[in-house]
Amino acid sequence: MDNFIDKVQAVADRYEELSELLADPEVLADSQKYTELSKEEGDIRETVEKYKQYREVVDQISENEELQREKLDPEMDSMVKAELADLHGKKDQLEEDIKVLMLPTDPNDDKNIIMEIHGAAGGDEASLFAADLYNMYSRYAETQGWTVEVVDETPTDVGGFKEIVLMISGKSVYSKLKFENGAHRVQRVPVTESAGRVHTSTSTVGVMPEAEDVDIDIDAKDIRTDVYRSSGAGGQHINKTSSAVRMTHLPTGIVVAMQDERSQQQNREKAIRILKARVYDYYQTRETDAYNEERKNAVGTGDRSERIRTYNFPQNRVTDHRIGLTLNKLDRVMNGELDDIINALILDDQAKKMEQLRNE
Repeated sequence: MDNFIDKVQAVADRYEELSELLADPEVLADSQKYTELSKEEGDIRETVEKYKQYREVVDQISENEELQREKLDPEMDSMVKAELADLHGKKDQLEEDIKVLMLPTDPNDDKNIIMEIHGAAGGDEASLFAADLYNMYSRYAETQGWTVEVVDETPTDVGGFKEIVLMISGKSVYSKLKFENGAHRVQRVPVTESAGRVHTSTSTVGVMPEAEDVDIDIDAKDIRTDVYRSSGAGGQHINKTSSAVRMTHLPTGIVVAMQDERSQQQNREKAIRILKARVYDYYQTRETDAYNEERKNAVGTGDRSERIRTYNFPQNRVTDHRIGLTLNKLDRVMNGELDDIINALILDDQAKKMEQLRNE
């Protein structure tokens, strides 16, 4: 415990240092530096406040224990014992709160995301389930006050999606949706099944933090851009102009094609946003062997082939296989009520990080 308290004290010392730096005229004159330090101070403020409360409680415990060593009358002794019991309870709770606040944080947690949903195994039924997942995440985003923008889609004749790409923007989007990465399995009777047999299909979900310029700097010479005429609906304008854009990141071979918008410039802007996110995700997941090992151990941040969840419609049941969570309210989950699943995944992730912290 002493080692842990030393770590928290170091955070408190850094907070005092940051307070002084933020009052420095040189820092005030450098807006980028000031913003960086302000964010760092804000990130550790709650930890320092909890630590101050912890120190106060420890001091009160020490004072009461000193009182106990004196000869007190029975009534006073009883009061001191009761207060000590209360203080020890507060101390234990504050220790747990501080441990959670001291857990390593993902630098991407505050970011918006690019979400890619693909119909995988199962043909038409997989594409229909991809559409169901899109609706589920859209409804959940609405409850969170987030914004959902469709940046690319490949619809199917039956009303589903072979692929749909979303930009989800708002507060702490990545922190809540990063665990959705993986293969989602559906078990239900397809609308085309006349015999009423249950089929199993899968759709995959990919979640990538939106890359900012400070995260990744893609050299223009590493991008090959091709323009061509859009296909599909859109009228004469789309057929006559080369508004569609295909961008290829040459070092990785990552390709993004965009033809949703009427103008080439709009398609370029959307394509570069998705390309940056994909390239950032590519390099981030391959940065070091240690990071790759961490991803294998982390909940839901493995590759998309990992089956993470089953949606069983006949039994109105959803099961997250990573944490063994089963809920018998699939209808509500598909309507965007994902809090129970997402909160359980976050708690499981915190518990694993807490165990690592204890073992250090």
